[in-house]
Amino acid sequence: MKRALVAIGAIVGLFVLVQIIALSLVAPFDAAGYQAVPEGQTDDPVNSLVYVGGILVATGVMLAAFKLGVDELIRGLIALSAATISYYVFSVVLPVVEVAGVSAPAAVAALGLAAALLAYPEWYVIDAAGVIMGGGAAGLFGISFGVLPAIVLLTVLAVYDAISVYGTEHMLELASGVMDLKMPVLLVVPLSLSYSFRTSEGQDREEMTGEAATDGGAGEGGEPETDPTDRDAFFIGLGDAVMPTVLVASAAHFLSLPGVVGGVSLPALTAAAGTLVGLVVLMRFVVRGRAHAGLPLLNGGAIGGYLLGAVVAGVPLVEALGIASYL
Repeated sequence: MKRALVAIGAIVGLFVLVQIIALSLVAPFDAAGYQAVPEGQTDDPVNSLVYVGGILVATGVMLAAFKLGVDELIRGLIALSAATISYYVFSVVLPVVEVAGVSAPAAVAALGLAAALLAYPEWYVIDAAGVIMGGGAAGLFGISFGVLPAIVLLTVLAVYDAISVYGTEHMLELASGVMDLKMPVLLVVPLSLSYSFRTSEGQDREEMTGEAATDGGAGEGGEPETDPTDRDAFFIGLGDAVMPTVLVASAAHFLSLPGVVGGVSLPALTAAAGTLVGLVVLMRFVVRGRAHAGLPLLNGGAIGGYLLGAVVAGVPLVEALGIASYL
């Protein structure tokens, strides 16, 4: 149990790192013009539905790839995505030395990260890449999605996550497939010093948390049949860290409020805190060995925390929700 508590603390720490990176990238990304949505369209909730449609297509493609045995194609696409997102991050934090219109230091660092993932996908390499990718992705979407689209996105994905874990269970099938990819679509926290994600097989598929869920097996009275802490590592989907952080970054970018801590507004801070509260509750389910979707708790915590902070900061609820212009 001590090892499990340490691992839970480490997972919370990884989430905090993703949040800090995303918040620190909001201003540089905006200044660099990395907004993915044209100016004037950031408050359109249709953007969220388009993005959800993209997630559904990507999920279908990945499931089909696993069935067809072309996992390496997906692995290569994820490595390319890692290089692309990390390039955006490195381009605003490393000195700019342009070669053919590309920041050479950022390109070298991004390609190095992708090469490390492909050549030596140990858990600490996966986590380092995941934190960079997660913070970068959340920052990019945070400056592209206004508060209303961000809330719509988090709400729809929370419902989808619940359906895909408790209903169709295809997220569990997807989780089984991504374990073999050994790529940063998840965060890995070992409970044993001898653990190696690079060489692990089989058991890992039964130890997923968050989006991919955990299934320790329930006996009579809902008690787990096996000790859920008797494992080598905890896993949680990277998307579970990214999605609620999109709202954190969006609140920091789009709400014109004074900074409370480090120049970050109160609603953004309480959205981050709400996410962590949801994470702790989620990990309690995990420790009990019960399957549970991550986004309902995480996104719900982020939205609840954001609204609480907005109200305390004196922002009318219709403005906090971004629906004032529709009334």
